[in-house]
Amino acid sequence: MTDFLQMRGIGKRFGATIALNCVDLGVAEGEVHALVGENGSGKSTLMRILAGAIRADDGTMTLGGEPYNPKNPADGRKAGVAMIHQELSIAGHLPIVDNVLLGMEEARFGIIKRTEAKRRVKAALARLGQEDLDLEVPAQQFPLAVRQLIEIARAVAVGSRVVVLDEPTSSLTEADVQQLFDVVKKLRSDGHAVLYISHFLDELHELADRMTVLRDGQLVGTRSMDGVTDETIVTMMVGRGIEEMYPRSVRHPSEVVLDVKSLAGYTRPDDASFSLYRGEVLGIAGLNGSGRSELLRTLFGLDPIKSGDVQLGVYQGPASPARRWAEGMGLLSENRKEEGLALNLSIADNITFTTLPRGVVNPARINQSSQTWIERLGIRCQGPEQRVGDLSGGNQQKVAIARMLHHGVDVLMLDEPTRGIDVGSKEGIYRLIDEAALSGKAILMVSSYLPELLGTCDRIAVMRKGVLGKPRRVEEVDQESLMHEAVGA
Repeated sequence: MTDFLQMRGIGKRFGATIALNCVDLGVAEGEVHALVGENGSGKSTLMRILAGAIRADDGTMTLGGEPYNPKNPADGRKAGVAMIHQELSIAGHLPIVDNVLLGMEEARFGIIKRTEAKRRVKAALARLGQEDLDLEVPAQQFPLAVRQLIEIARAVAVGSRVVVLDEPTSSLTEADVQQLFDVVKKLRSDGHAVLYISHFLDELHELADRMTVLRDGQLVGTRSMDGVTDETIVTMMVGRGIEEMYPRSVRHPSEVVLDVKSLAGYTRPDDASFSLYRGEVLGIAGLNGSGRSELLRTLFGLDPIKSGDVQLGVYQGPASPARRWAEGMGLLSENRKEEGLALNLSIADNITFTTLPRGVVNPARINQSSQTWIERLGIRCQGPEQRVGDLSGGNQQKVAIARMLHHGVDVLMLDEPTRGIDVGSKEGIYRLIDEAALSGKAILMVSSYLPELLGTCDRIAVMRKGVLGKPRRVEEVDQESLMHEAVGA
């Protein structure tokens, strides 16, 4: 297999920090090549060099046998390299046709050739199986999955030969994920060289022909995906086996901390009953849209209760989020960037938000308290005053968990606690969950990833169409039985 894209001996330093050290990467035409590694492994730096956002200190690159050395992202796009970021760069107020050709329109005497533009865009969308989209509708009126396809169509319309997809499924529903997979396979069959970055191992098995693994800025290896096991991938990524991924101590659940009977919200849930014990982890499985997140939001007071009964310790009935904090309940939102954290504020501010005293605030004391949690949870940062938005996803999640532990809540409700973070960071989150349960906390955990629930929980209940099933001990279930219950088979 001849590589269309070749990156050889790539090195990059930021001051005294070595971000990349002599990394090689090659991708052939008609190949989906997975780039794998923990946050901080060097994946983003390598892709920024490929896209032209930064310059490498060492090494060379070629495209189709010709030297490739982009001075900026525009240079990269002209040479045929398209980068589809996790955070999409769509102009929502503009129609599809303008988004696809933005900055690359054909014009005559300063007037854009609208008919030709529509023809080019329609042809690009047709190659992706999306020829029926209305090109004059503003992009913001389409769901996230379609907006993502608009970005991919942009790469196809301008003739990009190398397409980089960075965590493309992190915010998609299961149906949208399958649609994206079909598009990626079309790109491969059309001869594109596709670089695919994902933390989901099942996606690598589904799509990738080969994978390259980075760890701590260095190349661990490149190999075919044929016959590769999850154990092999995890060991290459983090240097330890998958059996160590789910630390679970011997737990001894005691009294009931949260008792829920026939709970219903105005949207969802429709009917949920369960008891949560001190010292246990209760998992909630189910398909997207089943009402899992709504259950947690209703319990926390973000969504109103329609009927049913909630007893939290000695407190009974509905409550506001502020009152839930006071009663000893905390919620980790699945959307940490918009709901879970104040990204522009410091780590110290985010950890101590809910416990700040009235009147004069002592910054030194706040920083000291936060430093304790930084050390206990192993948050990788420059210090308590660093901006949360500058941290990796895994460390941001640790900050959100630190807030609940600092507040001293008895019930931790975790909604997709490892979404969008790498394998190594996930292991750190699982260890925190285990330690919290061992210390007597009660944990209610929603996750779309069944192995995660099976590896961390004591009991699991399945939600289907707003109705929560009976919790069962983890020893009594497996992935197949949970999925059967989730789909009603």
